[in-house]
Amino acid sequence: MAKPKKPKHIAVAGNIGAGKTTLTEMLSKHYRWIPQFEDVDHNPYLYDFYEDMPRWSFNLQIYFLNGRLNQLLDIQRGSETVIQDRTIYEDAYIFAPNLHEMGLMDQRDFQNYCTFFETLKSMVNPPDLLIYLKGSVPTLVAQIQKRGREYEENIRLDYLKRLNEYYNKWIDSYKEGPLLVVNIDENKFPENEEHLGDIINKIDGMLFGLF
Repeated sequence: MAKPKKPKHIAVAGNIGAGKTTLTEMLSKHYRWIPQFEDVDHNPYLYDFYEDMPRWSFNLQIYFLNGRLNQLLDIQRGSETVIQDRTIYEDAYIFAPNLHEMGLMDQRDFQNYCTFFETLKSMVNPPDLLIYLKGSVPTLVAQIQKRGREYEENIRLDYLKRLNEYYNKWIDSYKEGPLLVVNIDENKFPENEEHLGDIINKIDGMLFGLF
């Protein structure tokens, strides 16, 4: 029997507060994968964006897109397995359309952004496995409050709800490759070892054909 090909790229997707970073850390430790995190601290647009969203939304989204593309190119060039906290798809299918719908990114910028994304998407491979952390708004709110990040304190419920709708729509039509959906309303992997074990068993089955 042919040995399964070594996966190069595992991606973890999910709304704000879903636990992407925590799961990325846990899985990278378990499988000895290299973790890649979103660099929020050195983002030169974030502060301006929160001060004046319509003015800076396009710049911010382009900055995210560029950073994510560079990560993907690094993954493709390397030989190690990388697990990525958040994906290039989330910028294009969730955050940019939401900004546009809220009137915070105008039609011209949004169109330009979408065209640019489609070009970039054609240059990179989809992940070998996408793990989506799906949760209800109350679960997300509880987890956001628990971690107590100052800039997240004013996130509005309707904003989280809208993002959740975009996420679920995207995942329902995701056809790029293997997909594992983890329901975080029921699976409490950060504090429950059995729940984490359940995720690991499913990953083993999907990536390495181990049942």
